[in-house]
Amino acid sequence: MSAVTQRAGWSRLPLRAAAFVALTCATILGISAWREWAARDAVLKGAEAEMANVARSLTQHAEDSLDLLDSGVVGVVSRLEMDGAGPATIAKLRTLLEARKKAIERIHSLGIIDDQGNWLTLPGTIGSTFSDDAFFRHHQLSPKREPHVGRPVKSLLDGEWVVTLSRRFNKADGSFGGVVLATISSKYLSHFYEQFEIGRNSSVALTHGDGLIVARNPNNEKFVGHSVADKPLFRDASLQRPGGAYHFKSPLDGAQRVSFFKRGSRYPLVLLATVDKDELLAPWRAAAISRMLYVVALVMLIAIIGAMLVRQLQRGQRMAAALIEKEAHFRLLAEGSSDMVTRIGLDERLRYVSPASVRLVGWRANQLIGTPALAGINPEDLPQVQAIVDAMKRGETEEARLVYRNAHRENGEVWLESTMRVTRKDNGRVDGVVAISRDITEHKKLETRLETLAIEDSLTGLANRRRFDERLMEEWARAYRDRSSLALLMIDVDHFKAYNDEYGHPAGDACLRLVAQIIATEMQRPGDLAARYGGEEFAMLLPNTDAEGCARVGDRIRRAIREAGLVHTTNHATGCVTASLGGAACRPVLERTAGVASLVEAADQALYAAKEAGRNRLMMSGEVASLMLKASGQ
Repeated sequence: MSAVTQRAGWSRLPLRAAAFVALTCATILGISAWREWAARDAVLKGAEAEMANVARSLTQHAEDSLDLLDSGVVGVVSRLEMDGAGPATIAKLRTLLEARKKAIERIHSLGIIDDQGNWLTLPGTIGSTFSDDAFFRHHQLSPKREPHVGRPVKSLLDGEWVVTLSRRFNKADGSFGGVVLATISSKYLSHFYEQFEIGRNSSVALTHGDGLIVARNPNNEKFVGHSVADKPLFRDASLQRPGGAYHFKSPLDGAQRVSFFKRGSRYPLVLLATVDKDELLAPWRAAAISRMLYVVALVMLIAIIGAMLVRQLQRGQRMAAALIEKEAHFRLLAEGSSDMVTRIGLDERLRYVSPASVRLVGWRANQLIGTPALAGINPEDLPQVQAIVDAMKRGETEEARLVYRNAHRENGEVWLESTMRVTRKDNGRVDGVVAISRDITEHKKLETRLETLAIEDSLTGLANRRRFDERLMEEWARAYRDRSSLALLMIDVDHFKAYNDEYGHPAGDACLRLVAQIIATEMQRPGDLAARYGGEEFAMLLPNTDAEGCARVGDRIRRAIREAGLVHTTNHATGCVTASLGGAACRPVLERTAGVASLVEAADQALYAAKEAGRNRLMMSGEVASLMLKASGQ
């Protein structure tokens, strides 16, 4: 094996080790996650099996209950068709039905209804008839003799929700003679379901085939009679089978549920036994979190040990590479790089300079070697750079990144970004600093341009609203500290919308630029600020200026705009572009309860007054005391 191949294999060893450690950690986490997910599936499958047993049992109970009712109804139908529905027969059957009702708890009521929908066994008890009820119309129109299980309804006897089972009986001539009706109370079914402890937030619901809830535990009174016909259990074709598991979000209480549904084989009933998924998965979740914490701790330990191993391999690599080709490799990289590489000795003189120095600072490498390394740095940036170099020479800092201005032989001054790193002898003592520098002048120019755009209005070149608000806060605070006055002018171009409509938006923009230039000429002190406040409205902030000074500046601006003579035919008063101005001045230290908003409001109100008074004029807000009282609402 050649030396090159051996070195290449050695260089890839830390990467391979890191990949092995990462793969090991990922495999452990993946297997653990898969096992936990499998355990979760097992919990859900177990719950589905348990719910299936409950659903089958309760479906069987519901059908057995209806069979019990039907056996009694069949007997009464036979008796009526044999003996007729005369008073004597009805009297005997009434006694029989009462006895059967008392003997069997689940029977809510038993009765006979004639062909007009009137009770035969409960005379005088109920005023209304059953002629319009669904079960009665079913038997009246259908000659079939099978039992009919109706939708849940409220009993006319006591107002309870019941499920009806009925059969038709015929007269001697085969015509419709009436209906024998038996009912089961929804409350009875709900109480029966309470015996099944399948979870704190579990539920059992029995529904009619058309989606009306017959009975539910818990909260039977709240949900009985409620329709769920629009839910997937009744609409989804894949769920129209005799039974099966069903995961869904309950439309009744909003809980995510694991359930099993069972459709009745003899009657149009659907039983749904459910358990709350969160409650079901809570034990698994707690155990899974505990187990995964142990796995994560193990993985972290493996990762830490692996990282230490990789780090040791990398350190050994660096040391070996430095011993074999330290100087040659350094020069190859430095001289082939577009960045300038320099080596600085402990005496702060340049020991090595790469050829890129011509492009970065305008001097050739041989012209710079032996010269002070910090000689070309801008005096304002020099203390920061000097402090970092001193710290690196003392061994207090291993690496640093600096941005500073440096002299260029031909271009005056450039911005440089330098990454500096300490170099040491074999005994560990610092013997100098290596700096890699790049020209970031264009980047700095872009940053400066972006900062300007953030505070400057692009159309007029004045400060924008954001910059105005910032300066207003600053100048208010400064005036408060210095116990000086602060003035504000609000300037609005008269009838500007009409100007835009008449001459077009390009002309409107030119008009705003002209007004902005006139306002800008009045910024005669460093602290003055002119800004575009919004649309055709401008503002001028005048620190250390009283009301008289504010008025003088405002009047000069007003006259200058008027005298510019920009034609504006729709401004009938003057025939040229004019502006209205409102001014206000105050001393913040004398108005401690007021704020910057009070000054803006006062100037704005003065501007409004100038417009109301006919435009092309300046109005001042008045005395300071009355201004602040009005702004504070006193």
